[in-house]
Amino acid sequence: MINTKIYKAVYELAEKLMKAADKEDREAFDALYAQLEAICTENDNTDKDHPEQWETLADFTEELDEALAVYEKAFEKAVAVNSKDHMSSIAFSMAKLQVELGQTDAAISNLKNAQVTANKIEDGELKDEIDELLGKLTTG
Repeated sequence: MINTKIYKAVYELAEKLMKAADKEDREAFDALYAQLEAICTENDNTDKDHPEQWETLADFTEELDEALAVYEKAFEKAVAVNSKDHMSSIAFSMAKLQVELGQTDAAISNLKNAQVTANKIEDGELKDEIDELLGKLTTG
């Protein structure tokens, strides 16, 4: 379980980041991103560390290669706590980025992993999205 205080802080920052992005307010976005990154860094490898904060950071990381590296860190943390929901959603997000980067084989591998972990979750919409993208990539 993610610490409630941290969850609220991450969620509020995510909402503010989306608003700043919608308004194209670069200064606010950068400041909010720095706050989110600080939370992640501060909690890294502590009992307050959680894949959700890292996944959220990756969601707002603009450089695709950097975002992929943050998703990989989030995925490792999800595996460490055996969170199937996070493992599935992070692997799916990684696969989408890998498709954009032309890394189709890596994307297919992540989607296959996501399919396996998604068998243990209740989010039917995510399962469908995983299956759909995997189908597109494997049938050409």
